[in-house]
Amino acid sequence: MSLAQISFEEGERHITWSGLCDAIEQGHRLPRAHVDDTFLYRGRDTLLSRSAWIDGLGLAVKSATVFPDNPDQGRPMINGAVTVFDDASGVAEAMIDFHLVTKWKTAGDSLLAAKKLARPDSKTILVVGAGTVGKSLISAYRSLFQKAQFLVWNRTAERGQAFAQECGATFVEDLETAVKSSDIVTCATMSTEPVLKGAWLRPGQHIDLIGAYRPDMREADDDALQKARIFVDSLDTTMGHIGELKIPLEQGRIQASDVIADYYEMEKFARVSEDEITLFKNGGGAHMDLMTSRYILSSWRDAR
Repeated sequence: MSLAQISFEEGERHITWSGLCDAIEQGHRLPRAHVDDTFLYRGRDTLLSRSAWIDGLGLAVKSATVFPDNPDQGRPMINGAVTVFDDASGVAEAMIDFHLVTKWKTAGDSLLAAKKLARPDSKTILVVGAGTVGKSLISAYRSLFQKAQFLVWNRTAERGQAFAQECGATFVEDLETAVKSSDIVTCATMSTEPVLKGAWLRPGQHIDLIGAYRPDMREADDDALQKARIFVDSLDTTMGHIGELKIPLEQGRIQASDVIADYYEMEKFARVSEDEITLFKNGGGAHMDLMTSRYILSSWRDAR
């Protein structure tokens, strides 16, 4: 078996958001993934490797290099690749572009939750944060909520305005007003202090939290968590590792039992009333990289 090498352009040509959601859902019908992360450092430079093994699906290692001085030399700060291994033999099957897997994994993770939890008649979607992830989110959400209008808020107005224009969205300056008028709020910021307040939420909304990935990071305050029914993509990668839940759990603001389910209990991912507020924490994780990579590889093979 020759090693497939799939570039960003080649891989993206053959995949859809709907197809990825199906692949993620199918992946969670298999045994729970084994995951692990390792970090190596050299001064300011970092090598992060995230590994996953799912019985019946295979193995993947996603390695990312973070070199903060690269932009000064005209090179990207973050580079990497994902290697996929055969489940039965352990033979390397493919090397897939890091940015391709990250883009589709992150937005697809949130899209699946919205498909299960958000009201299907949602008409206004607010994207908080005008970064690379925000672009992917608009593309993903637009595929499911085709008649929705998109609003964008960003701390830096100039960047937010340019982002909104590029993505066919409307820039808003008042975050509180925008949250109150939206059916879905998706946050992809680098904030360590909550930017989303529970006092702004109204019945029937779906809240999607993506940005926080470290123990000291949060995007929503305690009030928002207490008002919502909480769901996560993985209990293993969110509860004790990401500040969004770790901090309020340690402070007794919420209880572990307040988290309804992760994707391994997909049957619980459902809205029980039109008026409830649902909240999803997207933690990512190497198992999601594996499911996404396997979908990309299968689609690439089918098209050949």
